[in-house]
Amino acid sequence: MKLSEFKFTVPKNAVAKFPADPRESAKLMVINKETGEIEDKHFKDIVNYMDKGDVIVVNETKVFPARLFGKKEKTNAKIEVMLLRELKAQERIWDVLVEPARKVRIGNKIYFDNNKFYCEIIDNTTSRGRTVRFSYDGDLHKVIERIGQMPLPEYIKREPTEHDKETYQCVFANDSKVGSIAPPTAGLHFSEKILKAAEKKGVKIAKVTLNIGQGIFEQIEVEDLTKHRMYSEYFEITKDSADVINKALKAKKNVYAVGSSVVRALESSVLTSGIVKPNKGWTDKFIHPPYEFKIANRFITNLHLPASPALLLATAYLGNKETLFKAYKRAMKSDYRFFAYGDAMMII
Repeated sequence: MKLSEFKFTVPKNAVAKFPADPRESAKLMVINKETGEIEDKHFKDIVNYMDKGDVIVVNETKVFPARLFGKKEKTNAKIEVMLLRELKAQERIWDVLVEPARKVRIGNKIYFDNNKFYCEIIDNTTSRGRTVRFSYDGDLHKVIERIGQMPLPEYIKREPTEHDKETYQCVFANDSKVGSIAPPTAGLHFSEKILKAAEKKGVKIAKVTLNIGQGIFEQIEVEDLTKHRMYSEYFEITKDSADVINKALKAKKNVYAVGSSVVRALESSVLTSGIVKPNKGWTDKFIHPPYEFKIANRFITNLHLPASPALLLATAYLGNKETLFKAYKRAMKSDYRFFAYGDAMMII
């Protein structure tokens, strides 16, 4: 398939600027991949589809406020620094994106927090990418939590607020798993109330980690999808989580994958026998049609950007591009809210 087949236009007023409140009040479009039938529900109805012994697999990565604003030495030009990932903790070396990139060269210093510390550019990686070394002597992560802004996508046309530090984060995010610059957005619809209702029904929750990184910003630039390469992202599946998932698979129960990141983690760690293996490492797995999924037989996702990796994965999961596009057109006509803070879709 070609990239151009997945391009379409989403009306500006369909792009969600704020999340649903409460979380589970978001709309939920349910698509049956066998029949093509489409139902319009609300996310709070999702537990009705689940049975005892089923498993919900979530990504417990935690988003950190990765967007910093500083001033360039001498000129005081305002520079935005988007932290991508820490390369060497002891040396405080990070991969970042800078804006405006044309003003930031190797050797430049960018000062933060009323000139209390700076980062120095030590390498160019891409047109906007830089490698930097921070001068801060204490716990840099605490400072980032204090002065950083949540890295809302550019299509959300507003400034981030302190409230986004709560709402742009899943309720199952783990403080010990900080490392993402975006949440698994399908997980934003889950509330503690929904999770408790599922567990009361006998549904198990399995947690994996995949740190969502630079790939969330990438646009596919090749028409031939087989030539696209994803950025590598760190993932981890514990033995306990693998055991819970595999028990459900063997019992022919449903395994719900919450978001593209969960699917990519699971599909990056499949044994030839068709079960999940405990694993940790880096994955650049790019899933596009056609693809045979091995683990999750139910998929919870959002309404995604045109021609994006997440849209392509959803299309591959549904197995029918025409049905997915029909669903998206229906969503636009029915006032569904799109993208990160938008409504949900479940493919069963």
